[in-house]
Amino acid sequence: MTRFARRMAHMQATAEVVRYLFESMTDPQTISFGGGAPAREALPVEQVHEIASEVLTRDRRGMQALQYGNPAGLPDLRQAVIERLLAPKGLHASQENVLIVGGGIESLNLVCQLYLDPGDVILVESPTFVHAVQAFQLLEARCIACQTDEHGLVLEDVEARIRQYSPKMIYVIPTFQNPSGRTMSLERRRALAELGSRYDLMILEDDPYCELRYSGEALPPIKFFDQTGHTLYVNSFSKIFSPGARLGYIFTEENIQRKLYEVKTATNSHTNLVTQILCAEFFNRGLFEPHLQRVCEIHRERRDVLMDCLQSMLPAQTRYVHPDGGLFTWVELPGQVDTTAMLVEAVAQKVAYVPGREFFVEGQPSRNNCMRLSYGNVTPEKIRVGMQRLAGVIDSWL
Repeated sequence: MTRFARRMAHMQATAEVVRYLFESMTDPQTISFGGGAPAREALPVEQVHEIASEVLTRDRRGMQALQYGNPAGLPDLRQAVIERLLAPKGLHASQENVLIVGGGIESLNLVCQLYLDPGDVILVESPTFVHAVQAFQLLEARCIACQTDEHGLVLEDVEARIRQYSPKMIYVIPTFQNPSGRTMSLERRRALAELGSRYDLMILEDDPYCELRYSGEALPPIKFFDQTGHTLYVNSFSKIFSPGARLGYIFTEENIQRKLYEVKTATNSHTNLVTQILCAEFFNRGLFEPHLQRVCEIHRERRDVLMDCLQSMLPAQTRYVHPDGGLFTWVELPGQVDTTAMLVEAVAQKVAYVPGREFFVEGQPSRNNCMRLSYGNVTPEKIRVGMQRLAGVIDSWL
């Protein structure tokens, strides 16, 4: 049997975690807080059906949808990104600054293919998004964790690790972070952009949850403070349009964009044109803003219900994050609870979560008593039932 490439061994552990995240959402009897999907009720099924019926015809955009396309993406979708998603954040762009890609994970893959060689170091938050670590490890990069607190990355620790490891890149989710739900402060966003410039390393800013804000004031992205082109801004349509559409975008300087274009063409030529057209028309017809308002209303209610359950059902020593948006919260149970071992009993009681240990990499100690809970695709009624089940499992461990 021909041997697999060495890179497969690098990402085997994280691959198993990601497999669990997807499979845990498929058992109809289990109430899963494990996945990261948005609410089913928030998916714009009727609007997309109407758009498809009207435009996917031979005399409209049907021929365009089924033919090869521009590797950079549809012009009207890139324009929607520029005007409706970037401009409100204070980011000014032209179409030469925007590349449409196949979801947020492809953004990470393309950027890493452009910058990372085997053995290169990438600094990440502690904890961090396990699917991103899988992508980095597939390219044989070494992930080193940096300290975080309630305000995001601890920049003194980041700078110390820059000096120690000479990394090529820093990966960060500054807004409603996955898995913690925390948001990086304004001052640290500015300072992180400055670190990238000072040490000539790239800041990979992953911002897929920023539109899902339910409370608090919106903050400008790290890219807003970038004066030297060292920050790459990537985002996704998965939470604000459709995860199944597999659409995302990268915003960066034109010289970097030209290189990303080359990597994109070598990877898959261009992103799916059928879903690009459906998404572009969704914006063109003025459907996005009212849809986003409804999405936020649905998820705000679910967040609030979960926060009430955490407050009333779990042990008094429990600590948890009250996120201002996004889809996740981070729960720290009393120290004697091992959430990895406890998962077996939880699944037997038909409730699931992701153990916190899976989100830690080299450089910081694992937290075996933590878990990530996602409330996005769980109705308020099931949140209450699921939390009652989980509280019972925790009580049995205590």
